[in-house]
Amino acid sequence: MIRIDIAPTRSNLIRIKQELQFAREGHEILDRKREALTAELIQVAHEAEQLQQKVWGQLASAYAAMEKAQLLMGREGVEWAALAANKTVEVTTKFRGVMGVTIPVIEARGEPSEMSYGLGDVSASLDEAMTAFREVLSQIPELSRLVTAVWRLARELRKTKRRVNALQYIFIPDYEETVSFIKSALEEREREEAFRLKKLKKKVTISYEAEPGTEAEPFLEVTGDITTEQFG
Repeated sequence: MIRIDIAPTRSNLIRIKQELQFAREGHEILDRKREALTAELIQVAHEAEQLQQKVWGQLASAYAAMEKAQLLMGREGVEWAALAANKTVEVTTKFRGVMGVTIPVIEARGEPSEMSYGLGDVSASLDEAMTAFREVLSQIPELSRLVTAVWRLARELRKTKRRVNALQYIFIPDYEETVSFIKSALEEREREEAFRLKKLKKKVTISYEAEPGTEAEPFLEVTGDITTEQFG
């Protein structure tokens, strides 16, 4: 812990206490945000993992069927059949906020026709490949949304954890140490002032008692700051 280098005054004590309270409230808010981000990240990462495994399985089946179709039809035959596809998928992107993190929402419209080529000179393997690629294409927008959400949530979670740790292990302890130091300094100053006033009171009392035949004026108890100039 490192104490902040400021003068031990009451005004500084009030200010440091206010900043310390603000830091504690900020730490509590950020800690709740960290927990919420962690829960959201775990859920989204689980969904992304399941969908990714499904897509990888579909791609493996699609490429296996495509290789078989190339063996039966030849590379050029497959390429000519692929040229018959003339429909595209339109993708629109929107955004939503999750704990201050911008998450994309991807919507896909339209899809390739189920059979964009003639039945002649094509193999059943090409049909299998086309069906598998259609399934992959329908899953790509959702997978991209989940993967992007995972990366953004993970990045925000790292930043939040660093801030929480900085407040918990650096900022708050330093301010607590500073508050403790200022309190100790002020208490010590008050003790010294009380001792000085007590000593001064005793000295004034002795000076009155030392003059014989002089009526001693009633002594007023000192309750505030007193200087030696007040007593002649």
